Amino acid sequence: MIEDDDGRAADRGAASGGLRGTWDRLPWLARSVVVWSACLVVVVLALYLLGRIAVMLAPLAIALAATLFLAALLDPVTRLLRRLRLPGSLAALLTVLLLLGFLFGSVALVWSLTADQFGELAQEVDQGVSRARDFVTSTLPVSDTQLDRLIRQAQRGLSSNSPDPVSGARTAVEATGSVLLALVLLFFLLKDGRPMWWWVVGRVSERNRAIAHDAGRAGWRTLGAYSRGTVMIAAIDAVGIGLALVLLGVPLAFPLALITFIGAFIPIIGATVAGAIAVLVALAANGPGTALLVLAAVIAVQQTEGNLLEPLIMKRQVRLHPAVILVAVTAGALVAGIAGAFVAVPITAVAYRVVDTILRHRRADLPPPTTP
Repeated sequence: MIEDDDGRAADRGAASGGLRGTWDRLPWLARSVVVWSACLVVVVLALYLLGRIAVMLAPLAIALAATLFLAALLDPVTRLLRRLRLPGSLAALLTVLLLLGFLFGSVALVWSLTADQFGELAQEVDQGVSRARDFVTSTLPVSDTQLDRLIRQAQRGLSSNSPDPVSGARTAVEATGSVLLALVLLFFLLKDGRPMWWWVVGRVSERNRAIAHDAGRAGWRTLGAYSRGTVMIAAIDAVGIGLALVLLGVPLAFPLALITFIGAFIPIIGATVAGAIAVLVALAANGPGTALLVLAAVIAVQQTEGNLLEPLIMKRQVRLHPAVILVAVTAGALVAGIAGAFVAVPITAVAYRVVDTILRHRRADLPPPTTP
């Protein structure tokens, strides 16, 4: 029996030695490809599992994302109130009340100014679509029958995916619960955010505590810069495009500016959709000449924002390549719909800054290379 065990152990050692020898005989490029491919598979699988979990817990995930975004946006307000010798609880409560006052005031103002115009906006968009359809059938080899068939197929697809009343009511209840949960979490995060963070850092080993603290602080600064920068850029886009619509005599300029402001929170895709709606309304109301001028104004405002204002407002710590932003927004939309498209870019920016900070610490800890 002992000899059999020794024989099996010897066979296992020979097999492992053979595998190690085979691995060592592989070219370094093949070994690198295998290792990096395995790491990529593990990372993608982990991200997929996290995304599925977030979808399953969608109301909670949305509430947490909104809480972090708003906390990073409003943290300077809370700090200013604390510098005025206000207690932490009162400063956090006043910050939340200011947020609610701004939101309800803005909604009331927008509703009073545009409640009777959104019906006209839908009619103008329909007329713009009709003119665009006439343009397509007159310039492209597409007949009215073929275009009608394509439109009917798209309508059937949309109607098949539309939620039923029960699902809509459940979604409304979940959305209301997410809003209330986000407000409560926002109050506690503004009030006790720093003690919470120091508690988390205290759970890290002493060797990595400084790295964890610096990485978390860099990620928080990035999220704050992104949230404040996004609000400023959205406001600038809305004002610029709204002013162009007013000067060109396009009706419904204020609702279109509001749509531009909301669309700016979804990078690239949101601005494109908002600009397309403005062009359609201009086409329906004032004809193709004004529509082309509106298109030129939209492109000018977006190019100015992307090439001049965004680098100045967002700073280097938030800047991502447009290809990375587009991939992140698309992936977020595929995983979690509109909510995923909203949070994809800030998550990517924060993750990049955290990883970059950790790598810089690791490189600083490495011994300098020895000269031959």
